[in-house]
Amino acid sequence: MLKLNVPDMTCNHCVATISAAIESVDNDASMDFDLAQRQVQVESSAPAKAIKAAIEEAGYPSEAA
Repeated sequence: MLKLNVPDMTCNHCVATISAAIESVDNDASMDFDLAQRQVQVESSAPAKAIKAAIEEAGYPSEAA
């Protein structure tokens, strides 16, 4: 499981954008968002590097939690 801090994730629109970015890499990924903590947990068969890159390409810098 990949757990990332996404400091710029502040609303449900952010969640939708990040979800779409992750699904572009792995349509079967399982995601759990915590807006209060600004974190996302991703269960995916795709490499963590690809998931992180997709989130960042969507405009949301992230770092390992």
